[in-house]
Amino acid sequence: MFEALVTVCLTLSDGPCRDQLLPGYEAATEAQCQELLAADPPVAAEGLMVRDAPVCRPVGISLSFQEVAPGVFAHLGQIAEPDRTNRGDISNIGFVIGPDSVAVIDTGSAPWMGEGTWRAIRAQTDKPVSHVILTHMHPDHVFGTAPLATSGAQVVGHAGLTRALVDRMGNYVESFGSLIGPEELVGVGPVPVELAVDGTHQIDLGGRVLELRAWPTAHTGNDLTVLDHGSGTLFAGDLVFHRHTPALDGQLLGWQAVLAEMAEIDAVRVVPGHGGPVLDWPGGATDQRRYLEVLERDTRAAIDAGARLGDAVESIAESEAEHWDLFEAYNPRNATVSFTELEWE
Repeated sequence: MFEALVTVCLTLSDGPCRDQLLPGYEAATEAQCQELLAADPPVAAEGLMVRDAPVCRPVGISLSFQEVAPGVFAHLGQIAEPDRTNRGDISNIGFVIGPDSVAVIDTGSAPWMGEGTWRAIRAQTDKPVSHVILTHMHPDHVFGTAPLATSGAQVVGHAGLTRALVDRMGNYVESFGSLIGPEELVGVGPVPVELAVDGTHQIDLGGRVLELRAWPTAHTGNDLTVLDHGSGTLFAGDLVFHRHTPALDGQLLGWQAVLAEMAEIDAVRVVPGHGGPVLDWPGGATDQRRYLEVLERDTRAAIDAGARLGDAVESIAESEAEHWDLFEAYNPRNATVSFTELEWE
């Protein structure tokens, strides 16, 4: 199999540049791929410079996915901080194949991950990718969206996602680019949320129905879950963490309330945002619910004792350290957010 690539740059004079996949031009032979390019020449994304004409090359490397239920696939990201070695492959991605089309849930940290997801889907089916569903605003879940959106998929997210990304996009691109390399983020721009979910919404993949639900402020202010009724699989995004220390970027009490409500969802398994990549439901959230309870308990005790924030952060939830990876990177942040929230309760 062959696919079409084009070299795109932020500026032609000094880059950075990367080879960008052009979805939809896959063919059995190089000649057929070139015929597709000639018949329907691609248009470069706004803000990017094209260095050379598109070319056809053998299909590149796919992301690895495992089938966790019939027609349901999950990619396990590394439990790690983003860096130039892992290229940002630190979060989970999923896709569901329906009778008529495919829905992707989250897209990873960079365009190469969206491209790797496209290739993985094409290895399973030639059905169109009709929807890209984003579970929340964090860059490790949304920065791979562009290649899939270019293929014609409708981008779906929480009603608060667009505003949250607009407010943070510049900082996200700068900080993530410094960690994984600016060339990895060539092609990342505003995420075009075309269907904003406020409450619940159903997506029909041709008799296979996905139920989307927007939640009140919890992990973030724009968390969205996806339930595949056909298999009983719940895609929780970062509302559920496994192994990776939970990251609080919203409200502690809100997150606890949302998890309690989510426990009533009629699902068999859950794909968390990190770890797994598949766990029993609702048992798969037991460790995280305990962590958040300890975080709340210790924070309240520190406040009641009159501790200052700088001192309290050193001890809050320290008993949980042995149960989680990346604890020193995330727990102090969580303790800070928790202390600030509960101090003025």
